Amino acid sequence: MSTDGEVLVLDDEGIVCDRIKEHLGKKGFLVETYTESRTALDRLENKTFDVVVTDLKMRGPTGLDVLRFVKQRSPATQVIMITGYGSIESANEAEIVGAFDFICKPFALDDIYALVKKAAKRAKKLR
Repeated sequence: MSTDGEVLVLDDEGIVCDRIKEHLGKKGFLVETYTESRTALDRLENKTFDVVVTDLKMRGPTGLDVLRFVKQRSPATQVIMITGYGSIESANEAEIVGAFDFICKPFALDDIYALVKKAAKRAKKLR
């Protein structure tokens, strides 16, 4: 089965994960979702994704922790940070660590799709 890429979505709000998974799935991506960062990190130890979409603030490891882990393990994987608590400081730190982009909630699903599509293309070029 041909896909546009594989995406891991991590957000502590299950409804956010479900909506992103449904939307990206209809657009041709294979999507796995997680609501706990520790579980997502365990999965990331065993599988490489083209794109990781992660919330910034969560219980346990934060989105920045996930970003650091992904970039250390798989530099070609692109990470998109999403948050309801956007700040210039957070965006700057995410950019420095290597985030592909940073988007604040609420966001349009088509905006997430456009970012994921661009990020997946970049990931494939870097592999």
